[in-house]
Amino acid sequence: MNFSNRKAEFYIPDGCPEAEALKRTTHLGIGAHQDDLEIMAYHGILACYRTDKNWFLGVTIADGAGSPRTGPYAQTTDEEMQSIRRGEQKRAASIGEYSGAILLNHPSKDIKNPASTNIVQDLKEILTQARPEVVYTHNLADKHDTHVGVCLKAIAAMRGLKDDAKPKRVYGCEVWRGLDWLLDSEKSVFDVSARENLAAALLGVYDSQIAGGKRYDLASLGRWRANATYYASHATDESTALSYAMDLTPLIKDPALDIAEYVLGHISRLSGEVSEKIKKFSAA
Repeated sequence: MNFSNRKAEFYIPDGCPEAEALKRTTHLGIGAHQDDLEIMAYHGILACYRTDKNWFLGVTIADGAGSPRTGPYAQTTDEEMQSIRRGEQKRAASIGEYSGAILLNHPSKDIKNPASTNIVQDLKEILTQARPEVVYTHNLADKHDTHVGVCLKAIAAMRGLKDDAKPKRVYGCEVWRGLDWLLDSEKSVFDVSARENLAAALLGVYDSQIAGGKRYDLASLGRWRANATYYASHATDESTALSYAMDLTPLIKDPALDIAEYVLGHISRLSGEVSEKIKKFSAA
């Protein structure tokens, strides 16, 4: 594939040709940083693990240079960190038996730049050749600027596809803001209870983040377990781990929809529910 960044890589764990790795893809993850895919798209990774029917392809856009670091990584340069994080993402792809891992290696400033079109074109080429059924990316209410930038560029790329090439479902997933606040009727709820050992192995690969000062492994597994317990207040748990997503499919199917208004609609409906409940149980 011809990517806009000469440092981009396409890693295929089982060594099959690029064209085949793309063609067999059914589930695609588009994440900002190395480890985002394993946090937000585990549902897709799990659906594809050790089955010939489904294959997960991961796309990581950022180069990983700006990650915070302490402990054994405190003196690591940005160049060294980029190399370390690329290696970690490849190991995760091998452990998870991905169809492939595409590392586009763009700096965060380009991801957050609305005028930058290279990333959109890269994603459009990947999507055109892979034609995934399901796409996982960041949610539009995420509090990390780079994550929102990735989501917007992914939406732009998918909106630019021909109708018959667009994925059937597109989900904006949890990383730097949980989605427990969405109305239950509007949550996309994924059961990620199976193979907790696989989830732990995938998240545990990222030593540069964990030993470097951020326990994303414990935080992600803990969030999933908390979601499962707190999902239904008047019923016993039916699963031990749930992840949530915002359904972004309408934004892809109808490019005329305003993106900000779509997200604010979710917030407005939550506000309305909270207001109604307070009024209902307040003294006259």
